Amino acid sequence: MESAKKLFSTSDKDQIVEAIRQAELNTSGEIRVHIENSCKGDVLDQAAYMFSKLNMTQTELRNGVLFYLAVENRKFAILGDAGINAKVPADFWDEIKDRVLKDFLEGNFASGLAAGIKMAGKQLKQHFPHQSDDVNELSDEISFGDQSK
Repeated sequence: MESAKKLFSTSDKDQIVEAIRQAELNTSGEIRVHIENSCKGDVLDQAAYMFSKLNMTQTELRNGVLFYLAVENRKFAILGDAGINAKVPADFWDEIKDRVLKDFLEGNFASGLAAGIKMAGKQLKQHFPHQSDDVNELSDEISFGDQSK
């Protein structure tokens, strides 16, 4: 399979980054996307590792969200930080994950991620509404790489 970077065109990447920016207009939550070629172990363990490596635990309200995708293994996870998990039910991410995976099965990776990101922004707004003094604490850019443990 193509490498993670080549899977997405420039316009695909722009669509994803724009979805992050739009979602973050509604919430103080911070959303990131990380895409790797492969994930050798458990997808949630690798997502948690990348969450830490990307310094996503450093947000003031601990309200970061990572959309993690390993292209070759077809593994996907959504991981929220402790501040989110303390306020939401255990199945909070399931509807979003199902929507994204439906698009992935149809080969629509960028639009699937964008739709999921927008859904996350709407759901996060209920618990972490955007504040007038809100600061963008994490980069909106997609990170790429095989940075496995």
